[in-house]
Amino acid sequence: MRNTLSDLTHFLNRLVGETVTLTLTHDPVLRAVRADKRQLEQVIMNLVVNARDAMPDGGDLTIQTESMTLSTPLKRDRVTVPVGDYILVRVKDEGIGIDEESLQKIFEPFYTIQRVGEGTGRWLSTAYGIVKKTGGFIFANSKPGDGTCFSLLFPASDKEDLIKTKSSYGRLAPSKELCSGVVLLVEDEAPVRAFATRALSVRGFTVIDAGSAEKALELLEKTALHVDVFVTDVISAGMDGPTWGQEALIARPNVNVVFVSGHAGGAF
Repeated sequence: MRNTLSDLTHFLNRLVGETVTLTLTHDPVLRAVRADKRQLEQVIMNLVVNARDAMPDGGDLTIQTESMTLSTPLKRDRVTVPVGDYILVRVKDEGIGIDEESLQKIFEPFYTIQRVGEGTGRWLSTAYGIVKKTGGFIFANSKPGDGTCFSLLFPASDKEDLIKTKSSYGRLAPSKELCSGVVLLVEDEAPVRAFATRALSVRGFTVIDAGSAEKALELLEKTALHVDVFVTDVISAGMDGPTWGQEALIARPNVNVVFVSGHAGGAF
C-alpha cells in the first residue's frame, strides 16, 4: 500500500492543484493487501478529487495508512467488520462536509452530492464496489463545515498469498514492448483523465491531456504540435466527442480517433 501511494503522489499533486496541500503519512510497518493495484489507484484518485472539490478555497488534504487489529467485531452502518488484521487508509479533508441525509446515501449507485456538471461525487459508488470486492470496508465521517474523512479497511495479507497471485496472473500480463506516438486525451472527469494518462504513459505514449473539447481545440491551434491519435470521451460537458472530433479532423485529417465511453447511448 505504501509503495502504491508513493507511486501515485505525482498524479495526486496534479489532481489537487496549487491551493490544496497534500500530505501522506505512513505506518512504518504495513503488511500487504490483496487487491487489483490499478483499481485501488482509481479509488484513491476518486476520493482525492472529491476532497479537492470540497475545498474550493483550498486547504489541507491528508492520506494516512495504519496497521489495525480488531480483537472484537466492529459494527457500523449496518455492517459488521470481522475480527482480524487490517490495513487502514484514511483520506481526510477540511472541506465543506456532508449533511447527515446525504451521508446515508453517498455509496448508492448514481447518487451524487454535487450538482450536474460538477461530476465526481457519483464515483463514490464505484469506490465502494472496488473496496468491497477486495473483502474490505469503506466508511465516511462528516459534518457540514467540518470536513470529511473516508476510512478504508483492507484485510491484511501474507506475502505468500501475494506471490501466488502474481504468478497466477503473470501469464495474462500485457506485452512489455513499449509503444510510441503522441496522444491527445480529452476527458472531463479528472480521476478518469489521470488514470488514462498514467496508463498510456506507462505504455510509452507521450500524452497531452485536456479537460474539455474546447481546451483540446485550443491546443490544436498550435500548428507545430504533432498529434498521432485523439482519445476522447463521447459524452461530456460542453461539446461532445464526435462533434469536436469532426471539427479537429478538418485541419488534421490524418489523425486517428478513439472514442471511449461507459454510457454512449445514441451519441454517435
